[in-house]
Amino acid sequence: MKTFKKIGKTFGLAAILSATAFAGAEAHVTFLDKQAKQDSTILATLQLPHGCDGKATTEVRVKLPEGFVFAKPQPKAGWELEVIKGDYQKTYDNHGDKVKSGAIEIRWKNGNLSDDFYDTFVIQGKVSGVEAGTSLAFPVTQMCGDTVAAWDQVAKEGDDAHGLKSPAPLLKVVAGEGHGHDHDDMAGMDMTGKTSMDMSGIAGLGAAAPAGETVKAGDLEISGGFAKAMLPGQPVGGGFFTVKNNGQTDDRLVSVSSPASGEVQIHEMETKDNVMRMRQLKDGIAIAAGETVKLEPGNLHLMFRKVKTPFKQGDTVPVTLTFEKAGKVDLVLQVLSAQGK
Repeated sequence: MKTFKKIGKTFGLAAILSATAFAGAEAHVTFLDKQAKQDSTILATLQLPHGCDGKATTEVRVKLPEGFVFAKPQPKAGWELEVIKGDYQKTYDNHGDKVKSGAIEIRWKNGNLSDDFYDTFVIQGKVSGVEAGTSLAFPVTQMCGDTVAAWDQVAKEGDDAHGLKSPAPLLKVVAGEGHGHDHDDMAGMDMTGKTSMDMSGIAGLGAAAPAGETVKAGDLEISGGFAKAMLPGQPVGGGFFTVKNNGQTDDRLVSVSSPASGEVQIHEMETKDNVMRMRQLKDGIAIAAGETVKLEPGNLHLMFRKVKTPFKQGDTVPVTLTFEKAGKVDLVLQVLSAQGK
């Protein structure tokens, strides 16, 4: 049930009446697209229309139902991200790999979404092993400082869900299209020769080496550059490479840019006690003398934001790396499958 309360104390009657009032006004947390096809990879987009009784939202927690697997949240500028991992009730097939555990809860934390504004929170995941006609419930906890709103009511079979005051967001699973490819398959298909993003004429590419080749800048060697294929409509992508410092002086990667996206951020991902935390490294990455630093999935990585055209396997993505001492270096990333293969 959605209740408004202060952490550690009961909320007042006026606040409860206020909560009931806007709940009755259909101001619920819902999905932008309320249907999902069987065995398809989707972008589940939650719509958050308001704060808690006029207060700004500072944290959003989403519990993921069984049958929505391989989940990856979309980071949001100004918010910290946590992914709680645990065991699935069943075993799922992920391109031949048997997977028994994964993300079971997503948390966007330490944000500040005013009650005057509306925003969305996006989770990529696959609907797997769910019968058509089933509705998957995603209980949401909305936190506004010391005030909490729970959107977690689910109607019993045969009851009218419209009578709930604080319904959990639902995705209704509908029949798929036989043997058609889902989005995840499309993201991993070989698109060589069929790329939709021609980078050959983009300014700023300069004399960058062909994709995958080692680039040298002073004492630095940059190699193994690649990006992951993205889902259609996905605005955020990931990039990776390795930097080796052969010199005797420390250096630092201070910024990255690309004509393929509106912004490129440097991020770090860390998993501890089954909780994954992602944060932006605004000071960049230190490249110590004689050391090698690897940007790889699940660790240090580039985050492409506001991507103009989703990366497809076989495409290339040009980037400009700016180092504190080595200066600017042009690099071309080869786009691999969504699994980074």
